[in-house]
Amino acid sequence: MTASEGNPGQDGWTEPRATALLVLADGTVLEGFGLGAIAEAPGEVCFNTAMTGYQEILTDPSYAGQIITFTFPHIGNVGVNDEDTETVNAASSSGVRGVVLHADITEPSNWRASRHLDTWLKARNIVGICGVDTRALTALIRDKGMPNAILAHNPDGVFDVPRLKQQAAALPDMAGLDLVPLVTAAQRYEWSETPWQWPAGYGQRESVAHKVVAIDYGMKRNILRLLAKAGCEITVVPSTTSADDILALKPDGVFLSNGPGDPAATGEYAVPVIKQLLDRRIPTFGICLGHQMLALAIGGQTMKMKQGHHGANHPVQDKTTGKVEIVSMNHGFAVDPATLPANATETHVSLFDGSNCGIALNDRPAFSVQHHPEASPGPQDSHYLFTRFIDMMDAEKAKTAA
Repeated sequence: MTASEGNPGQDGWTEPRATALLVLADGTVLEGFGLGAIAEAPGEVCFNTAMTGYQEILTDPSYAGQIITFTFPHIGNVGVNDEDTETVNAASSSGVRGVVLHADITEPSNWRASRHLDTWLKARNIVGICGVDTRALTALIRDKGMPNAILAHNPDGVFDVPRLKQQAAALPDMAGLDLVPLVTAAQRYEWSETPWQWPAGYGQRESVAHKVVAIDYGMKRNILRLLAKAGCEITVVPSTTSADDILALKPDGVFLSNGPGDPAATGEYAVPVIKQLLDRRIPTFGICLGHQMLALAIGGQTMKMKQGHHGANHPVQDKTTGKVEIVSMNHGFAVDPATLPANATETHVSLFDGSNCGIALNDRPAFSVQHHPEASPGPQDSHYLFTRFIDMMDAEKAKTAA
């Protein structure tokens, strides 16, 4: 363990001293051993059930403002590398506030590893704790919902617990928070990189069939890579870009990205833009927060989930084909299907809890899904959705030409 020296007891036994605390809003204090940045991190505690892909998870901008508890006990055993980062701006601080692990991080054992996870956490200013009963913490979140907390790391093992309890109790609820400004692009940029392939690594787009404008609410790299692989010329724009500026780029389609926070808060400025794009019949594809933005734009509503969906092993059914897919999920809010208007069809549903996972519009070329079909991390069962987007742009072009 990474514990500092403790106090010698009888028979010469030294009791390890806790060097990190996870202080929940209800006053619960979990002790452990510190990792990563030496700091205090506030956030909403969630759990993720993925067994692989921790680097992609820890660099997913959708986790902004959250502390991730990994249910898989061994995290960090393959180290980190320079290729599996999902946030586009790798130099920026991570949206993730902290990480909770069961076991201490071992030395990396993978040919692609370039750094130890602990070193990487320090560099990205992510606070960590290990030695925690993550099964018990996950059960608490399952039963009581995702709590606010303060994660504190001090190698000296000295903590002002009453102050930390007070701060944790005073943290604002995730509902009502617009966290997109923390992770969106600062300016417009182009993207042409394609997915990683053995043994060449990442490639470059070879041909262009469609021009796509991607609105960045917290964009993941692999989404852009799959769009590039499909032959899209991609321009990524900040979340507050106006409809006029987007239309001036003459897109064949618009992509609405994933992102963090309460969709209703982000919708204050995002929804009017999306409405204008839909009215112009621009083919539109949304993922995660982008799915929720599309639902809000047509008059639907979103709701806070109790423990959310976070993992790479979620079963979802595509109701248009009957196919069941295993997908990656990362969301704490969901679209309320009962609020969807008559011109929207529910296309996907979670087989865990029946929550909405996809919609398509009947009168305009637009669809979206709650899960992450880019499979980073996670299965590739839903890659076909990118082809569905391409087919939609082809069909709309054919109508225009007729």
